[in-house]
Amino acid sequence: MNVRRSAAALAAAGVLAAASPALAASPSPSPSTVLPSGLYGDTDPTYDGVWRQSLALLAQRTVSVTPAAKAVDWLTGQQCADGAFAAFRAEPARACDAKVMADSNSTAAAVQALSALGGHEDATGKAVTWLKSVQNKDGGWGYAPGGASDANSTAVVIGALAAAGERPAEVTKGGRSPYDALLKLALPCTGEGAGAFAYQPDKKGALTANADATAAAVVGALGAGLDATGGKGKGAGTGCDESDPLTPGQAAANGAGYLAKAVAADGHLTSALAGAPEQPDYGNTADAVVALAAQGGADRAAKPLAWLERNAAAWAKQSGPAAYAQLVFAAHATGTDPRDFGGTDLVRALNATGPAPQPAKTAEKNDDGGSGTNVWWMVGTGLAAGAGIGFLLSSRRKQQL
Repeated sequence: MNVRRSAAALAAAGVLAAASPALAASPSPSPSTVLPSGLYGDTDPTYDGVWRQSLALLAQRTVSVTPAAKAVDWLTGQQCADGAFAAFRAEPARACDAKVMADSNSTAAAVQALSALGGHEDATGKAVTWLKSVQNKDGGWGYAPGGASDANSTAVVIGALAAAGERPAEVTKGGRSPYDALLKLALPCTGEGAGAFAYQPDKKGALTANADATAAAVVGALGAGLDATGGKGKGAGTGCDESDPLTPGQAAANGAGYLAKAVAADGHLTSALAGAPEQPDYGNTADAVVALAAQGGADRAAKPLAWLERNAAAWAKQSGPAAYAQLVFAAHATGTDPRDFGGTDLVRALNATGPAPQPAKTAEKNDDGGSGTNVWWMVGTGLAAGAGIGFLLSSRRKQQL
């Protein structure tokens, strides 16, 4: 679930209901913009502040990094009283009003991050309540409240519900669940785009395959979130399942099959702006890696993963924290070391885009629940030589790195 639209496209379109948050490199902040000290990234956060902060914090959590307290405080401070999040609030101390454009994507991403961090049940509970209040009658969500359901928004909300301890299949509106909404966007096994998902139906109700939406929907249909782990599905499968009706798992397998074919030739997905030639789509390829690994295991994602390891470092450096987070998620889903991702330490690079994380804890709990501090005191007492103590403490620090 990367950035579906650039900030420029959002501004030009003038309607948020048709797009997801901007992950691509945002415009530089204007001279009047003062970036909060707790925010990740140094570009204009107007369209993606909460999204990129949430992805950064969630990615850090997946690699056992504890974010800086002020980074977490910045995110929680963006929440409106009713539980919703907007893409960015420049004045969080001011109460949200009708001019604050809350959206499902920012809210769902924040829920996933805060749930992973733990200790924010009040904030996530209010956010989930808001998400339920804006659920569409078909069981899905659009980007903005009242907007038509789309695969990307519905999928990221499913991930939020699951992260918060909800059962997505039981979160219904008019008797329909989020999975019902996703299945309505699944293409059949015949014709162009067989097995894929559409973003939304067109004006005539027709479905057009969309790789971005498919990557999101595969993960959502599996009941997983942005930090999905590998092998949640039942394997790669041998073809497109034509069962009627499809189960969410079957639809996820079909979607993964479509993605596997899409990356088979070059190892990446492609994108093109109007009037521009096709070019590699790094963010959506990273999402495809997560989807393929979550559905069929790491081996199925091997080719696009290898392509990302060879080519994505420069893109992530230019694009910022959410891009690094996407690559961390790809590494996480496939069991790849994010600290050596094609020679790049993604964790170090991500951490450098915001406030320094909290230092690793130096005391571990024993099996009996007590503090490890006493154990080290006893060891130190038994080893009277100062050199011995220094050696033990030095070794312990190295093990924590």
